[in-house]
Amino acid sequence: MAQYFEPATDTDANFANSVSGQANSFFLPSVYSKKVLNFFRKASVVEAITNTDYAGEISAYGDSVKIIKEPVISVYDYTRGSDTTQTKLTDQEVTLVVDSAKAFKFIVDDIETNMSHVNFKEVATSSAAYALRDSFDAAVLVTMFAGVSSSSPDHVLGADSATKLAAGVYDGAGSIDLGVSAETDPLDVLARMARLLDDQNIPEEGRWFVAAPDFYEQLSQSSSKLLSVDYNAGQGSIRNGLVSSGKLRGFSMYKSNNIAAVSNATGKCLGGHISSTATAQTIISTEVLRDPTSFGNIVRGLHVYGAKVLRSEALVSAFYTID
Repeated sequence: MAQYFEPATDTDANFANSVSGQANSFFLPSVYSKKVLNFFRKASVVEAITNTDYAGEISAYGDSVKIIKEPVISVYDYTRGSDTTQTKLTDQEVTLVVDSAKAFKFIVDDIETNMSHVNFKEVATSSAAYALRDSFDAAVLVTMFAGVSSSSPDHVLGADSATKLAAGVYDGAGSIDLGVSAETDPLDVLARMARLLDDQNIPEEGRWFVAAPDFYEQLSQSSSKLLSVDYNAGQGSIRNGLVSSGKLRGFSMYKSNNIAAVSNATGKCLGGHISSTATAQTIISTEVLRDPTSFGNIVRGLHVYGAKVLRSEALVSAFYTID
């Protein structure tokens, strides 16, 4: 839409209202940037904390991947001259099913294509790709929280309750009282998670931890100051959810806004090993076709994925309350 200057109200100015016959406004050229103001995007963490080895084995919605579990071999005492005892091999399997699908679709009108200063097809496709990744990230985190072992071993610390547990207490009907003064230090939560994983012989290499920003706020206030830039090799920025270049209590630290909300506690966090959960995803199709009802091109795509917790004992979750 054209924009105009109003005539000057100063009687001594050029083109002033006092000039006889001067009734028109004057054209104001608008400058449109070719750069688009992108909305802020949440960090995605799932691809960094899950096993993606099986992603190349799927090609369609409904595909399944049969994952053979490693057989457990028993050892026994042997005495000279005695018969040996064999362990029968098993082929127990876990099935990863690609049972989720997300799609996107938008139309780019020919007028926008030919006359716009912005490549709307490219911009919208980028937005769609982010939306698919964000949805995948949130859905897999839900699956992982649901897959945490709650008995033998019990790897759920606290409960989704507004009642707070005493400082240093992790088991009970209440949530962990997170804080730095007469409360449970966030570093102690990480230490308890690490010990539970140690009890199950989970390898230290490949461990990760993911929590919402409010957890990290409390962690940064702890007396350790381990999240200070001084302790982060001078790199204070967040890269794909990764908070620090080093590790805390053996965990690679990730931050996410895709952790589902809780009902009564303030929030929840999750720690584990990269082998705990398998994910597989693929873009089945992206296509461009003419819209039959308008002068434009339809751009659409289909994304399918699946997630499966393979080792529930390699995950630990915690519910916490922050005053």
